[in-house]
Amino acid sequence: MSNLTSPTIVIRGAGDLATGVALRLHRAGFKKIVLLETDHPLAVRRTVAFSEAVYHGRMTVEGITAVFLGTAECVPDIWATGDIPILSDPAAETLHIIRPEVLIDAIIAKRNLGTNMSQAPLVIGLGPGFVAGEDVHRIVETKRGHHLGRVITAGSAEPNTGIPGNIDGYTIERVYWAENQGMFSTSLNIGDMIAAGDTLGTVDNVPVIVNISGVVRGLLRNGTPVSKKTKLGDVDPRGIISYCGEASDKALSIGGGVLEAITAHMFSGENA
Repeated sequence: MSNLTSPTIVIRGAGDLATGVALRLHRAGFKKIVLLETDHPLAVRRTVAFSEAVYHGRMTVEGITAVFLGTAECVPDIWATGDIPILSDPAAETLHIIRPEVLIDAIIAKRNLGTNMSQAPLVIGLGPGFVAGEDVHRIVETKRGHHLGRVITAGSAEPNTGIPGNIDGYTIERVYWAENQGMFSTSLNIGDMIAAGDTLGTVDNVPVIVNISGVVRGLLRNGTPVSKKTKLGDVDPRGIISYCGEASDKALSIGGGVLEAITAHMFSGENA
């Protein structure tokens, strides 16, 4: 096993699911990870999203830290500290500098935003929007249920239904989107308890009323400009505050599928 070298892994996206993937890979010994994000990430589960490093310079989730960089040339310096570098590069224009062996599209856009199999020896797409064998080598299922985290070698992931996964009997009731364009304002923080009928926040003074009681698990930052249908936040009906600071079961399951795909590729000794 000692003769195996750790591959350079680029993850497009650094939201909560991408962060769960990065955590699982980093803990498994894959230390050469680079995250690519946008200039203004809109992660809702901000307490468990490495994308927050874009705003704060660094972000620590479950003891692992991502550090925001202005240039790809400094990536090895961050690796040397044991941290994960993150760059603002939504179009993945730095791939020719980083030269990854593995590329993971974890944008979760439900469609392909430009990822293709020529970008790395192993290209993995998360969720719907990709076809294994055409634009990516492997896909990892992201839909909650029996197939969550499974590696797909041919075909596509299950299509997006637009209905959030079931948590404690609730699906669409626990997630909130903007009904209009405007400025999102809120006085709440992630980890606050909220009751059915309370106001999560407002979009240009239009209130967003929650339908269930629980803990605010995800919430856009106060003062974020949003368009119609932008995800604003989610309420966890289980009401367990500590979950707000931990990667979800879904994120870690997906991370397990990615880990399987990468190690299978490494041990096969062949391109995917």
